[in-house]
Amino acid sequence: MPATALISAAKNLREALRPLRFAPPVEYVYQPLDYAWAPHVKYLERFGEGRKRTVFVGMNPGPFGMTQTGVPFGEIAAVRDWMGINEPVGKPEREHPKRPVVGFACPQSEVSGRRLWGHFANRFERPEAFFRDHFVANYCPLVFTEASGRNFTPDKLPAAEAAALNQHCDTHLAAVLTALEPEWVIGVGAFAEGCVNRVKEAMQGGFKTGRVLHPSPASPAANRDWAGAATKQLVKLGVWES
Repeated sequence: MPATALISAAKNLREALRPLRFAPPVEYVYQPLDYAWAPHVKYLERFGEGRKRTVFVGMNPGPFGMTQTGVPFGEIAAVRDWMGINEPVGKPEREHPKRPVVGFACPQSEVSGRRLWGHFANRFERPEAFFRDHFVANYCPLVFTEASGRNFTPDKLPAAEAAALNQHCDTHLAAVLTALEPEWVIGVGAFAEGCVNRVKEAMQGGFKTGRVLHPSPASPAANRDWAGAATKQLVKLGVWES
C-alpha cells in the first residue's frame, strides 16, 4: 500500500534529519514532520494511495505553507477547505518570534501554495480527481530561518551541510517514487528538478523528468500568469493534454 510506504519513509526521514546542525546565517530550523505530523499523515493517508502518473516535487516548506499545515505547498485555505484536512499542529522546539507556528489559525496566505493548489483545483475541481493520477511532495521538509526572521532556502547551504542533508532527502525521495511508480516526476523550480534528476540517476529509474516554473512571488515570470505558464510547460512535455 503506497500510503503506508509513504508514512514509513517520512518517519525515516524525520529521524535521519534530527542530528543535523546548520551554521549561521541559519539560526532556527523547524521540522514540520515533528510538530505538524498529524496533518502530514492525513495528507498521505487520504491522497497517497494508488499508483500516480505524475509526481510534483517542491524544494522545502514556505513560512505560511507546509510550515503551518504539514502539507507540501500547504496554503491554509487549500488544505483546510479543498483537501478537507484540519488536524492539530504543535510548535517547533525553538521558535523565532517573527515566525510563529499557529497551524490552521495562520492569517497569512502562502502565495506559492495558493497558486499551485488553486490551479489544480480550477483544472480538476475535486481533490480526488487531481490525486487519482497526481501527487505533490517536498524534497526537503526542513524550514530554515535567519536571525532576522528571513527565510533561508536549502539551495544556499554550504557544500558540506548540503551533502549531509541531500543524502537523507535523496533516500526519502527515492522511497516515495518507488512507492508511487510514476511515469513523470516534475520539479517545481530548477532546484527541485536537479534533485529529481540526481535521484533518478542513482535509482536508474525509468520515469521521465521535467520542470515547471516555480510559483513564488519572487519570480517575475510567475507573477505574470503562473498557471498559464505551468500548463504550457506540462502540455509541451506531454504530461497534460491542452
